[in-house]
Amino acid sequence: MVVAATGFFDGVHRGHRAVLDTVTRLAREQGKTPAVVTFWPHPRAVLQQDAAKFRLLTTLDEKKSLLHSLGIEQVHVLAFDKEFASQSTDQFFGKYLRDMFGVTTLVAGYDHRVGHDTNQTQQEMFEVAIKNGIEPVRVSEFENTSDHVVISSTKIREALCSGEIEFASKMLGYRYGLEGAIVEGKKIGRTIGFPTANIKLYEPLKILPANGVYAVVAQVHGNCYKGITNIGTRPTISSGTEKSIETHLLDFNEDIYGLPLKLEFVQRLREEKRFDSLEYLKIQLENDREQALDILATGEFKLR
Repeated sequence: MVVAATGFFDGVHRGHRAVLDTVTRLAREQGKTPAVVTFWPHPRAVLQQDAAKFRLLTTLDEKKSLLHSLGIEQVHVLAFDKEFASQSTDQFFGKYLRDMFGVTTLVAGYDHRVGHDTNQTQQEMFEVAIKNGIEPVRVSEFENTSDHVVISSTKIREALCSGEIEFASKMLGYRYGLEGAIVEGKKIGRTIGFPTANIKLYEPLKILPANGVYAVVAQVHGNCYKGITNIGTRPTISSGTEKSIETHLLDFNEDIYGLPLKLEFVQRLREEKRFDSLEYLKIQLENDREQALDILATGEFKLR
């Protein structure tokens, strides 16, 4: 028998954790298995007209890892397509939750609903659950008590897009990160004493923080390093619009092309800007380096 929650859980943020904590608590009290039934890809990527612009807070692997770290023993991933989306609530509860996954208790957030018949109220959805032998449990809205913000994936995306990296991480409950393979760049940074590792994301739909320079913690070769990351179009050395992610690892000088690099963003240092020469850029980067060292000296120098 299983206690489960359903949903996409993008970011597995602090608002989600109120639901997930209830799942694990009830499973422990009832001697059942805590589980999550989730979907991939995101419904908005399949159904919405803004699919080309939509970006994710977590990859599928990141989401699974976060869920398991919170005590969820089973993570079931259902392929989301237009045929799947056409199911009624009754069909979803009966075919998947009850028959396929053995769910006997369903934990739902304050506004959570499932199924094609989305005009139904949550109470009507709960009645369908009961009809299928599933006990529904409602979790109240989660509010960040320090600033009275109701946390949502949308608000976190908005914070990232405006460069509010610390606020985004506060709502997530952990530092926002990116992961990709290190690819060869133009090596211009090396000529001014700031070699950079350019990364190509494993998941191209991961949302990028706003253009700018950030203090980061990075992991390569299984080791953690302090660093500064620039996200943007490199206006001092390029007139193009293609965005890049470049990281200068502090006190590090090895050939790491082709290796995986994981970044976690700690604080935004400044906006990206164009300098009149590489020499002026070098002076600014030296200032960025010192500021990053000060910031990272006081924080937890580890990746989650």
